[in-house]
Amino acid sequence: MQYRKEDADGDYVFGGGSADFYKDVPEAVGQAVVTRLRLARGEWFLDITEGTPWEQVLGKYTSGTYDAAIRQRILGTQGVLSLASYSSTLNSETRALSVTATINTIYGPTTIQATF
Repeated sequence: MQYRKEDADGDYVFGGGSADFYKDVPEAVGQAVVTRLRLARGEWFLDITEGTPWEQVLGKYTSGTYDAAIRQRILGTQGVLSLASYSSTLNSETRALSVTATINTIYGPTTIQATF
């Protein structure tokens, strides 16, 4: 699996040749997981059913339902074998959800951390 690296702002890295890519390493799968989580359902014009259903899981009266949806998205990512650990923190004041997960991939374990 080959995946282009992203910088701290979430933009693709260019100009470094092969150093701009993760290739057959756990970080490639981790980057794929974060990318899949960031894609909102209906956002991709080629398949509007693909994506994380943020509008259904983080709305009013949906307390706690986002964890199941996020776990499902993680486990459905190519290269993910299992979810070793998972935690999330919802800050309702800033409306931010922080997710930390350790995943077992086809290349070994890796940890992802993302805020949505």
